[in-house]
Amino acid sequence: MAFDIEMIRKVYEQMPGKVEAARKIVGRPLTLAEKILYAHLHTDKKLENFERGQHYVDFAPDRVAMQDATAQMALLQFMQAGRPQVAVPSTVHCDHLIQAKTGAAEDLQTALNTNKEVYDFLASVCNKYGLGFWRPGAGIIHQVVLENYAFPGGMMIGTDSHTPNAGGLGMVAIGVGGADASDVMAGLAWELKWPKLIGVKLTGKLSGWTAPKDVILKVAGLLTVKGGTGAIVEYFGEGADAISATGKATICNMGAEIGATTSIFAYDEKMSAYLNVTERADIAELADGIMEHLRPDPEVYTNPENFYDQIVEIDLNELEPHVNGPYTPDLAWPISKFAEAVRANKWPERLEVALIGSCTNSSYEDISRSVSIARQATDKKLKAKSEFTISPGSELVRYTVEKDGLLQAYNSMGGIVMANACGPCIGQWARHIDDPNRKNSIITSFNRNFAKRNDSFAGTHAFVASPEIVTAFALAGDLTFNPLTDKLLNEDGQEVMLDEPSGYELPPHGYSVEDPGYEAPAEDPGTVEVLVSPESQRLQLLEPFPEWEGTDIEGLRLLIKVRGKCTTDHISMAGPWLKFRGHLDNISNNMLIGALNFFNDSVDKVKNQLTGEYGPVPTTARAYKAAGIGSIVVGDENYGEGSSREHAAMEPRYLGVRAILVKSFARIHETNLKKQGMLALTFVHKEDYGKILEDDVIDIEGLTGFEPGVPLAIVLHHADGSSERFMVNHTYNDQQIEWFKAGAALNIIRRNALAKAATV
Repeated sequence: MAFDIEMIRKVYEQMPGKVEAARKIVGRPLTLAEKILYAHLHTDKKLENFERGQHYVDFAPDRVAMQDATAQMALLQFMQAGRPQVAVPSTVHCDHLIQAKTGAAEDLQTALNTNKEVYDFLASVCNKYGLGFWRPGAGIIHQVVLENYAFPGGMMIGTDSHTPNAGGLGMVAIGVGGADASDVMAGLAWELKWPKLIGVKLTGKLSGWTAPKDVILKVAGLLTVKGGTGAIVEYFGEGADAISATGKATICNMGAEIGATTSIFAYDEKMSAYLNVTERADIAELADGIMEHLRPDPEVYTNPENFYDQIVEIDLNELEPHVNGPYTPDLAWPISKFAEAVRANKWPERLEVALIGSCTNSSYEDISRSVSIARQATDKKLKAKSEFTISPGSELVRYTVEKDGLLQAYNSMGGIVMANACGPCIGQWARHIDDPNRKNSIITSFNRNFAKRNDSFAGTHAFVASPEIVTAFALAGDLTFNPLTDKLLNEDGQEVMLDEPSGYELPPHGYSVEDPGYEAPAEDPGTVEVLVSPESQRLQLLEPFPEWEGTDIEGLRLLIKVRGKCTTDHISMAGPWLKFRGHLDNISNNMLIGALNFFNDSVDKVKNQLTGEYGPVPTTARAYKAAGIGSIVVGDENYGEGSSREHAAMEPRYLGVRAILVKSFARIHETNLKKQGMLALTFVHKEDYGKILEDDVIDIEGLTGFEPGVPLAIVLHHADGSSERFMVNHTYNDQQIEWFKAGAALNIIRRNALAKAATV
């Protein structure tokens, strides 16, 4: 039986009536995303025809999922909410803190020893407050959620940007910051601006070397890293129904790389088969009973242009395998043009490392298709010419592929199987390299390939492709190789050509596992004590952020004016910094150290206006804070894209930054800033970005009349005595303005909990 089956049964019992009521209010047929959104309106929210991209709407998600790096801060916040148990089913998954170094067994044991304090903390909080706990080694959050918790028509939020992976099972699953998660776990509504809708019509059928990964690589090239911002991407058509459930999940997972709120596929036979093989036949039976409500209305298929804000059409019969990169996931190259691009751009042709796995591509289907290439290495007397690593997505998958004899093929070709964890995908990789500064190339089946993302080396050119293409490249060791047309020289000096990959969507003999790694919460939570040592360097209890002083903000110093791309990796790096995710003071020492300073084209080198000297960004911010002076950060387009990590918002808040002023924001980061009581502002005229000078003292005017839709003003006081004034926009609604005034959303939650407790 599935987890939380009674909750799912209730969702399905209520869904037909809610969909029909919504259809009457809207006055037209509905897309799948609209059906799920309307079915999950919070009980306090009046049903109406919400305007896309305009209305803020309160929702009631069915569940919350958190990975260990983000769960620490989310649970530290939840502990202040005053609730004895979580209000909705919630889970914690320990996948981010395991560093890939030598191999699965050794790396897992090292993680257990190194992170014992954090794992014990997470397990104790789960025990006390009623959350499910997945131990280190159980697998990557999104794969484990797909195997155990995702269900068609549901709504989930998760403290990781790739939460949309569950869209492969027809779920609206959205990445959020920890403050959003703690709100929902505390029983509050979750707020989201009603999204726009992008429809992707898939015709034809995948074949040969082309895989589900190539669909999203193609879409990323078409829409770019911010083309999906504020929108749900809904895939439909006979091509969509022909893709496996795990293939659908791959596509939805990487939708985070185009900034999409989430991505989703309609319920079909592929999803039903996956639910059955993962021992959730009860969900499949329930879903089959309301199938019409788990798919778009028929009219949407007939005239999609009437229901989506944008339509993209892809013929899967003609789709080529793609390789995207380097440095950005939307630089898309069909395999037929990739070698030419490598040579023309003078990217390092020699491939040094090939890596497969991660939350994006670690299903049984992915591994079986990759193994079909690996087995050819033995048959055709080939060996990997580059390092080759494999990160299984879950213990369920790893145990099954080992039982079925698939892992042996990797050993034969020289591959190394790593732990069931994120590893190199998030920078948790102790990479072996002779010179970390030289240019080099790697290729992965991961989702994200920003500079320094995988190994922290600026010279690494990271490319993204399907697992089968990555495996073929590992055998070639050369990025100019095209496995569809080129031959390889084997150990006997013969030229051989790789056959097309083949595999199984689902394990032929079913899944097997001895210990999936799950721990249910304590039956008697009253006996559980959560301890955080005051001397801990890994964990730190939170102190409330101060309330707004009730006036305009004057005398801010420019901390940094960022040039170009600034992801949450630039703002709060992962890798070695992951160990401080539960300690706000310690992790704040990485704030913006990866961002490029506009005035000197250097990273982590900004001017301290109090001393005139240049130094690290966090050190400078601490100097201003110690002097009682606030600061401001200025940024470029799509500021805060990438991971959902709220540390990128909490660190500036903690170090005295009062406002972030940019050309445009990524969705999750803008929300995270608002939750922490920050001002998230955008230029009315983007050219005003050029007016801000290194020695400026900056005022923010209009806060005493802070209202939705009313711009604020920025006043620049230049070092030469002159001043300039220009207007800036914001997207705050009434509730979010209250967050700002209170100093943070959590302050309001705490205040209400204390008031309620006082009346009991």
